[in-house]
Amino acid sequence: MAYRALFHLPPSHAKLKLTTSSFFSTRCLRPTSTLPTQPPPSPKKLPFTVSVHGRTWQDPYHWMSNNEDPHLLEHLNCENAYADAFMSDTLKLRSHLSSEMKTRLPSSISTPPERWGPWLYYQYIPKGKEYPVLCRKLETNSSGWMKTFLFRHGIAGSDREEVLLDWNELAEKYGYVHVGTCRVSLDHNYLAYTVDISGGERFMLQVKDLRSGLLDPKGEVDGVVSLAWARNGTYLFYTQSDENQRPYRVLCRKLGYDLVNDLTVFTESDSGFCVDITSTKDGKFITVYVIDSANPMDGLQRLCERTSGVQYFVEHHSGLFYILTNAPLPDGQWSSEDYYLVRCGVQDIESPKLENIILPDKDTRLCDLDIFNGHLVLFLNKKGLPSLCSLNLPFQVDFKNQVYIQDLKPWYFPLPTNTYSAVPGSNHDFLSAVYRVVLSSPVMPDVVVDYDMSRQTYSIVHQEEVSCDSVGLARIPPFEPMNNKIQQACGDKKEYVSDSDSQRWKDFSEVYCCQREEVVSHDGVKVPLTIVYSKESWQKGQCPGILVGYGAYGEDLDKSWCSDRMSLLNRGWVLAFADVRGGGGGGRSWHKSGCGLNKQNSISDFVSCGNYLVNEGYVHRDQLGAVGTSAGCLLVGAAMNMHPQLFRAALLKVPFIDVCNTLLDPSLPLTILDYEEFGNPEIQSNFASIYSFSPYDNIPQGCCFPSVMVTAAVNDSRVGVWEGAKWVAKVRDSTCSRCSRAVIMKTSMIGGHFGEGGRYAQCDEAAYEYAFFMKAFGMLNK
Repeated sequence: MAYRALFHLPPSHAKLKLTTSSFFSTRCLRPTSTLPTQPPPSPKKLPFTVSVHGRTWQDPYHWMSNNEDPHLLEHLNCENAYADAFMSDTLKLRSHLSSEMKTRLPSSISTPPERWGPWLYYQYIPKGKEYPVLCRKLETNSSGWMKTFLFRHGIAGSDREEVLLDWNELAEKYGYVHVGTCRVSLDHNYLAYTVDISGGERFMLQVKDLRSGLLDPKGEVDGVVSLAWARNGTYLFYTQSDENQRPYRVLCRKLGYDLVNDLTVFTESDSGFCVDITSTKDGKFITVYVIDSANPMDGLQRLCERTSGVQYFVEHHSGLFYILTNAPLPDGQWSSEDYYLVRCGVQDIESPKLENIILPDKDTRLCDLDIFNGHLVLFLNKKGLPSLCSLNLPFQVDFKNQVYIQDLKPWYFPLPTNTYSAVPGSNHDFLSAVYRVVLSSPVMPDVVVDYDMSRQTYSIVHQEEVSCDSVGLARIPPFEPMNNKIQQACGDKKEYVSDSDSQRWKDFSEVYCCQREEVVSHDGVKVPLTIVYSKESWQKGQCPGILVGYGAYGEDLDKSWCSDRMSLLNRGWVLAFADVRGGGGGGRSWHKSGCGLNKQNSISDFVSCGNYLVNEGYVHRDQLGAVGTSAGCLLVGAAMNMHPQLFRAALLKVPFIDVCNTLLDPSLPLTILDYEEFGNPEIQSNFASIYSFSPYDNIPQGCCFPSVMVTAAVNDSRVGVWEGAKWVAKVRDSTCSRCSRAVIMKTSMIGGHFGEGGRYAQCDEAAYEYAFFMKAFGMLNK
């Protein structure tokens, strides 16, 4: 499903005097940044009445929702000019911050080669380039971790390199590029990929013959979302979205037959559902329902009857389907809404017999699975932290009754104690016994680790290099002995070893403190809050801080390593991440308790975390900022409306913030799909809930308001550019006229929801955002 998606942020102790505003009738209660001499833009107002369930209100900026109105583009250009004027005194700071961030980046970046069949696949970003290049080489019996990462990234010692896809060439050709999905066929002869060249996320399908280097001569297909190859590499299945960006049908292309039209395999007519497609790890089945990959034209078979709220994730091994599901079990065998594992025979596909049940252990949730010829890998979550284990296949256990994971003698992967994310590598090779994972935390640069499931050992393959000379820290080389303790998984006291006992993942825990607290929310529920700060620079009660939140779609908040943040941490800033209800980390019940009619819980959780940072002295009482992205801006915007004095400044990126009006328009992309997450305003109780927290509809009148920077993109198809533009205009109408002059909007005229540039452009973007916070906090000269 397409979401309104997920943000990779110098102490001042001087007291600022209150300033009397010449633009407002009362004393301005909040110190304000230096303001430009020019007034902010004043867009036109047109009468427009909204009436829903007996409630009527005026929306004079409704005209902005018409992207074809030339006044909208003119207004956005005026907002950009005002933002430039507001930020003009930060030019030197932005240049310094950007240079600092770019200095930390290695000149070139390579991913460790990953073996799949006879090939080694890898990506790298060439020196001075913005985007990656996907490559492969035939394996030539490399050893000693793959000849020490193929001669420390030079990739020497194997046959010639084949460039499969160069993002930089696409960017030069089209001016903008966003590659969505890449899939190499199981015979390694074709590459299918999708590319967006406008930012609007209408991805084009392209298929490249890797033997000739030529593109498939068939016309490019628009609106493609997911891809899956049949076993012989001749048939390619893909999903296509409708005008509302809902993937709704599956098509099949037979390569090499120019005149044969792509065949429609399945169409989902219910607008409340999406269609996805993938293939099982062994390549024997394609799952949308289920398609025999060896005989793809034999039609579809339904695995399980569709039930609202029930999900199935399917893999295959030796005639058995392994299904991760949350389907209710009879006789109270499983009372949780979270997932468990079930097996059924391929012959039972029409009516699966849910008799081989594997349940998670106490205080543990099952999140995902992967499968190999000899092992089943389970992604788990134990008390909010990731855990992974492998089970030997086939299972040596009598399945007369349901069993627990512990009954199957799992090997729990050794993990660092402070890991907050564990992301799987591509792991394409079904016959491999090695599982690759990327580990990361707010204080640990990304580490690529290979877990040998047969030998029960691990090897550190690569750790992200960070050049820290500018801040007095040593450069982090890969493979250096490290002192990070290894997490003892599930109480197992066995001492884990790697291929070399000296190998440890390196982190910055000697320099930065990263701690996890539990904050009591309004109803007594404990909300996880991750707090990061410099041990040297932080001073209790005196430092500025940023609180980041998302809280939607059951998605985990990204807390992985980002070297840009060092520019704030080394200046004494505190960074905090609130895992509020509605997001991930606590299972389906955690998500459900923060969505729909329960959305106010997300907002209250975020406010509670902000108050905790201030009351416990982590952040100065008048120097707390907030960051939200997309649906996370609903959280931040609503919190500012309810408690404007809690926050000094905020950053709203591609904000989903005109929530009520957007959900009232079913013709917009994602609206119908979002009814499940936020509620359907056509239902009176849902409407009352949505209207109560909609940031655009609840801006407080006449109060002093935080400084805010809104970022948007004209080609954003997930969140309309008008949402931020309307909100900014209304804030200036409603709140303290001096405070609201520190509310700015910066719009990209070419990009989409996910931005527009490579790694160096992202440094410039982060520097702009950090400089905004520093200016808003009155710290430009500190």
